[in-house]
Formats: sequence, structure tokens, C-alpha cells
Amino acid sequence: MTIYFYKVNAPYGCFSNFSPHPIYLENLDWKTVEHYYQAHKYLGSKNEAIISEIRQAATPEEAAALGRNPELSLRDDWEQVKKQVMWKGVLTKFLTHRDIQKILLSTGDEIIVEDSPKDYYWGCGQNRTGMNELGKILMAVRAEIRANFLKESK
Repeated sequence: MTIYFYKVNAPYGCFSNFSPHPIYLENLDWKTVEHYYQAHKYLGSKNEAIISEIRQAATPEEAAALGRNPELSLRDDWEQVKKQVMWKGVLTKFLTHRDIQKILLSTGDEIIVEDSPKDYYWGCGQNRTGMNELGKILMAVRAEIRANFLKESK
């Protein structure tokens, strides 16, 4: 059975980057993975000053809106590094929060899909033909935790 997630308050909502699970990465606290991801779009760019504003945004929705501003220039290598940035944030989230790590691991080997009606890259899009890159990262994080981190905690 494929597991679909999207909204934070729905089943498997903890898989969303908007879920209220703070992370600590690169010597900074981030309110959500969404804050971390959106801020990293501007690292080393001429718009790097927006990073602290994104980091301090009150909600992940606000962080996303700031990070998606079409008037700002993204870092030059963003297309090459965005999956790596997402991986780092998602892995950290599930290593930090054992309660949601258990939920992720409880999915067994099921396919996980971000059921975003608008996002055809990170999600499956309205007609479910999207790339589902976030779902793929979640499944890879699940495998990574099983292979490399569960042995340490026993």
C-alpha cells in the first residue's frame, strides 16, 4: 500500500517539511526543514542577506514564501545541490526526533509519496505523474536509518 502524505495535520503529516520538528544543522537552529531548505537557496548568492529572515520566519509557510520570491537570485549551483540540501535536512529531522523516526520506520518498505497537487518535482502533482523526489528522499532516509543508525541505539 502506497503511503501518501501532504498536510501536517493529516496522517503521516510528520513527513512534511512544514511539520513542527526543529533541527540543528551547521551550528544553527532551524524551526523546520522548510526553513533550512529555503534559506539554503541563497547561500553564497547576492541575496544571502535573506537567509536570516527566512531562518527567523514565524512559520514554514512564511519561510517558503520568502524563499520562493522570484525577484531574488538563487545561488549559482542550486539545481546541483538542492537534493543534497533536502537530504541533509530530512535525515537530521528523523535522527533528531525519535517519535517520528518510529513512524517512518513503521512504513516498512512501502512507497512514500508527497501528495502535493502543485509540486511535480518534490511531489506527485495533481495527476500523480510527478517525480516525488521528497518521497524518494524519505525512503532513502528510512533505509539509511535502518542500515546505519539502529544498531547504534540498541
